[in-house]
Amino acid sequence: MSTSSWPGLVDLQVNGFRGYDVNADDITTDTLVALTQELWREGVTSYLPTVITASEDKILHALEVIAAARRSDALIAHSIAGIHVEGPYLSPEDGPRGAHDAAHLRDPSIVELDRWQAAAEGLVRIVTLAPERMGALSYIAEAADRGVLASIGHCAPTAETVRTAVTAGATLSTHLGNGTQSLLPRHPNHLWAQLAADDLTAMFIADGHHLPADALTAMIRAKGTDRAILTSDSAALAGATPGTYRTPVGGHVVVEGSGRLSLPGTALLAGSGHSLRACAEWALQHLPFGTDELIRMASHNPRRLLAHRQDSEPDGDRIDVHLGDELIIQRVRVAGAVVHQR
Repeated sequence: MSTSSWPGLVDLQVNGFRGYDVNADDITTDTLVALTQELWREGVTSYLPTVITASEDKILHALEVIAAARRSDALIAHSIAGIHVEGPYLSPEDGPRGAHDAAHLRDPSIVELDRWQAAAEGLVRIVTLAPERMGALSYIAEAADRGVLASIGHCAPTAETVRTAVTAGATLSTHLGNGTQSLLPRHPNHLWAQLAADDLTAMFIADGHHLPADALTAMIRAKGTDRAILTSDSAALAGATPGTYRTPVGGHVVVEGSGRLSLPGTALLAGSGHSLRACAEWALQHLPFGTDELIRMASHNPRRLLAHRQDSEPDGDRIDVHLGDELIIQRVRVAGAVVHQR
């Protein structure tokens, strides 16, 4: 087993982890502080808390709490690099909408985005939306003008709509290969269009459940490791014992022994049961990419995408890892301060 120093992992999609839920009705600043500390133990030094489809009041409350958590502590502020809002501008179709609540899906509104930013103190960095929704293309362009990245996800567009969204300014794909129909035309379809678009960087969930190894390998090779990002899409149930739980994300969710999270009686996934560290470990074990390429996809690329803070020195966010059959985090530094020691 070898020991090496890596840049800290950067996760662009974190709904929760080990019982701490970004989308809980009773979210507090303590929730965000505890969540951040749990992620430090997993080697994640920067992340985007991810707020999903809900009423506007609930979304605004979550945004306000996240902003308040950043104000409470300098290291927490350093690690919460912004906010990802996944929805509510998603496809209403079963399959593409995934576990998102159909009752709160709606068309994009740039006025609503401005209200989000007022509540979040300008922290919203990514919005996932379905480009086929009414008003989505103008929303993408106006969001880009405000410095907000539009990401294509939970959608059922035509290939042409994908190309038009990229022209309008879309720059990302959210968990590409998931959040879509179970059956697609062989070609054309929107997955091929997103893979072919050089102006789209694709986020992938490498947990062994969202995509099989051969599909993920082919998709990463299509995008190239410079335009691929590994994310966890972790949920609050990540780390829970097997069973059926009631959660704000998806209602009843089944946790399997493998960590797979799904809606009862369906093949639909309800987020991931793994941290980005665990996803990186699975990728090293199952994908034909080396450590340098893995670090690029789990750290360098998402950091570059966020145009990470100028006050964040490259050596300030570091993790020491033991790398053998498992990826074991030994020590974590955030902004130069040791926040975890195994």
